[in-house]
Amino acid sequence: MDQLPEYIDELPNISGHEAEVARVATAARARPLFAAPGGIDFPRVRAATAIALHQHQPLIPAGGSDLRSAAIISNLQYMMEHQDIGDNHNAPVFVWCYKRMGEFIPQLIGEGHAPRCMLEYSGTLLHGLRRMGGHGVIEALRTITCNPDYSPAVEWLGMPWGHAVAPSTPVQDYRLHVRAFQHHFAALFGWEALERVRGFSPSEMALPNHPDVAYEFVKTLVDCGYQWVLVQEHTVIEPETGGHPRQPHLPHRLVCTNSKGEQASIIAIVKTQGSDTKLVAQMQPWYEAQGLAPLTLDGHEVPPLVTQIADGENGGVMMNEFPPKFIEVVRAASGSDTPLMNVSEYLEHLFALGVRESALPEVQPLFQDRIWARMQPGDGPQRLAEVIDTLKREDDRFHMDGGSWTSDLSWVAGYDNVLGPMEAASALFNERVLVPGIDSDDPRYRNALFHLLCSQTSCYRYWGQGEWTDYGREICRRAMAIIEHDLPRPGG
Repeated sequence: MDQLPEYIDELPNISGHEAEVARVATAARARPLFAAPGGIDFPRVRAATAIALHQHQPLIPAGGSDLRSAAIISNLQYMMEHQDIGDNHNAPVFVWCYKRMGEFIPQLIGEGHAPRCMLEYSGTLLHGLRRMGGHGVIEALRTITCNPDYSPAVEWLGMPWGHAVAPSTPVQDYRLHVRAFQHHFAALFGWEALERVRGFSPSEMALPNHPDVAYEFVKTLVDCGYQWVLVQEHTVIEPETGGHPRQPHLPHRLVCTNSKGEQASIIAIVKTQGSDTKLVAQMQPWYEAQGLAPLTLDGHEVPPLVTQIADGENGGVMMNEFPPKFIEVVRAASGSDTPLMNVSEYLEHLFALGVRESALPEVQPLFQDRIWARMQPGDGPQRLAEVIDTLKREDDRFHMDGGSWTSDLSWVAGYDNVLGPMEAASALFNERVLVPGIDSDDPRYRNALFHLLCSQTSCYRYWGQGEWTDYGREICRRAMAIIEHDLPRPGG
């Protein structure tokens, strides 16, 4: 297939090639791509470590003084242009943080070592970097992604293009985010690189726990070709015990059943121990792996995998301490019985031993055991709503807001002032774009989609009020205005 253009009509390529994207993403899922070139002697591995760097910057209407007419630019660009405000002086360091794995990987491989790192960059960050002239960052990432000398060391993770949180993003929109990221990634790095994107990292580690939303979340990932998803330890439970995973360093199966009785499942890799960036910056997962021994899984002795993800740029520890510590640990881990491994590489080795996916221990989202104790899958949405309402009245700790990297943050409660406009924009997009079947390659579709996805970034609800909420509401207003102006009412 021909290489996709990175931009169409000044917008990132986020739609229009769904059939080709689906074919590449799903056809390669069962084909081993990581184990052979990785050179890991898996039978002698006692324990392994996987780290991932989460990188994100939102797009904001800040390219001018008037909120209603300001150009939509990267928050990183705004920081670079206003380094006298707050912590914006960190902007140049942030740029280096986005680029530096493109320097470390070639250096360490050139020394004869075996670095490993998983990368997760939002579509808004990648677009923002390109638009602000950060071409060197993109090219450094392209080198370690596309050059076969380096690509075995790097695993990209999929994510929602606009950094949307799954529990409170309409399910049809979340699917659009997932596909948009695949489009954009393929346009940046090529079809072969897209084949290697097997894992998915949900923004803010937010896992839906409402049965119908959780089912759609997993079904979206499976339909889009993903093999595994990263989950936070305290957001899932084992159905038979009601407790969190007893062996979090082994892969699990996330099984989600909806109120109609339909079921979807995907491999779940458990991220442990909270969200402190110090864990990755100081390479704590590797030190934890030093104290572990092989475990029995499906009749095989397998090495446990300690998995962590953290922001790749936030905080002085990550900005300053991570580079020397990562290099030090790679040098020590290479060739040892506790190597660094990326998750898809680890899974390929695991299944090559004869471990069956069906034998992986099962988990489900938090609180769902309490729902299924009151109803049967297949009883339908109305009965589900009744059960949820009853459980909420009985226990004010019970909720359907989903779980995330911190157990005390809801992505629904307290966000009416921004969720209302988001839901209105989503409903209008559905009415004027999705229901009439507007071609996804239509410029009007892509423009409306771009604004819709931008409006749903988690940053606009994280703070709950103030300037960031104003940004979110303004982008929602623009999305609705574009749809109203460009896409007439059906039958009109």
